Amino acid sequence: MAASPTRLHLQRLRLIWRSAGWPCQDLVEIELLAGGWVERLAEAGGRERLRVTDAGVALIADSLVRNRAARDAHEGLVERVATEMQRGGRIAWRGLALRAGLPGEDGKTQWVHALPDVYSIRHSTVEDYLEPAIHEIKVSRADLLGELRRPAKSAAYRALSSQCWFVIRAGIAEPQEIPPEYGVLIGHDSHLELARPAPKRSCKPDFATWMALARATPLPVLDDDPQSLL
Repeated sequence: MAASPTRLHLQRLRLIWRSAGWPCQDLVEIELLAGGWVERLAEAGGRERLRVTDAGVALIADSLVRNRAARDAHEGLVERVATEMQRGGRIAWRGLALRAGLPGEDGKTQWVHALPDVYSIRHSTVEDYLEPAIHEIKVSRADLLGELRRPAKSAAYRALSSQCWFVIRAGIAEPQEIPPEYGVLIGHDSHLELARPAPKRSCKPDFATWMALARATPLPVLDDDPQSLL
């Protein structure tokens, strides 16, 4: 039996579950067969196909539960960060689709798509005072390390903001593991802890960003006044 399934194993299991189960006959399938998560079935004409076993179904179901828990934890931390930005007098957006023009190796502009978890600007009518900020939220170490291995995406975040932050769930990493170009906030169950402030750079939203903001809807104005409920 395999010690533990990898993400690749789980992806292949889900593909086999959704398909007719025709074998690829690669090393991933060998590991799935050895692990008891799939089995071979004989077809007419001497062909074989694969079927997910009960153990494989249980594995898929367990991964779904863990993925939902991770999404819930991520969304909860995103909501907390956005709320703190609003309380700090900023206008905040979630799920914006932006793009940044980065210098390419051939001298041409390389356009990189970025979907920051939280994008915010100061509530000001003076463009120089907007100080756009991006907060990228990570609740798992694997997700964080995967992000750090994609330098173009991180560079796009920096190009689109005057401050760029990583907000990490407590326990998944140490602040010194995050490159110094980013600020670090640690998300605890009850509060956000400032581990390192983000370096500030001069940055004004470009036309493409303004168009994205015009098409999107900022988060509703936060009302913490208890009298508003009366």
